[in-house]
Amino acid sequence: MVKANVGTVDRIIRVILGFVLLSLYFILDGGMKYISLLGIVLLLTAIIKFCPLYPIFKVNTCRKH
Repeated sequence: MVKANVGTVDRIIRVILGFVLLSLYFILDGGMKYISLLGIVLLLTAIIKFCPLYPIFKVNTCRKH
C-alpha cells in the first residue's frame, strides 16, 4: 500500500474542485466538456489520499506524526 501524501485540507479542496469540474461536463459544449472529466482524477486522489505527482515534486500535505 502506498503512503498517504494528501492532507485533510488538500482533500477537501480536491473534492470541491472535482465536483465543480464534473458539473461543467453538463454545461460546456464540444470537446471542452471532456476536460471536465479531470474532476474524476481529483476525486480519486482525494479518496485514496495519494497523489502520484507529489512524490515527483517532493510534496506532502499530510501532518507529521
